[in-house]
Amino acid sequence: MGRKSLKDNRQKKIIKAFYRVAKKEGLENTSFAKIARALDMPPSLLVHYFKTKEELLLGLIDFIIENYKSIYRTHAQENPDALEKLLEILNNIFSRKWDRLFDDGIFYSCFALIFRDPRIKKKFRELHQLLRVWLTDAIQDCIDQQLLPIHDAAKAADLIFVISDGAYYYLSMVDDEAELNEKLSTYKQEAYRILKMPQPQELPQK
Repeated sequence: MGRKSLKDNRQKKIIKAFYRVAKKEGLENTSFAKIARALDMPPSLLVHYFKTKEELLLGLIDFIIENYKSIYRTHAQENPDALEKLLEILNNIFSRKWDRLFDDGIFYSCFALIFRDPRIKKKFRELHQLLRVWLTDAIQDCIDQQLLPIHDAAKAADLIFVISDGAYYYLSMVDDEAELNEKLSTYKQEAYRILKMPQPQELPQK
């Protein structure tokens, strides 16, 4: 019971190979043949699991979602202090952790396809909605415990991600580490203001 099917395991292996090849070659230059070569398998077997490149891209977005879940895995996970958990999540959101979870070049190459492919647009919308729902839940826990003086957790989460999304886009063009960290700290202060919480002592960036 609970054992994953061979198909699921093979699909995940193919998606990870797709990601590695795309990171090296560029998304637009990645083909079934190159992925099959990286896996040392015939292209016909790869097509058995993913009929088109669009299906591969949809699987890649699921891979992004799985990686981004770790933003919400905190050291305070077993701690009943909901505020401590929220602070660590905010620290993760406004950090370089995103960069280590998924390659920026591939992310934005995939994102550009939302303007041409409604299925990919729907998948990206699902990704951004999930990030907001997970943050909403963390904020709501604090509201329920009367740790935050706000009432609309979903609105606060959405505003925080509007800042985060813009920051992530803009800071991908900033090379100076000191400037980047200063801006991340400034944006995080805005998140604290949205939550109407006192400015906590800065947690170290991870």
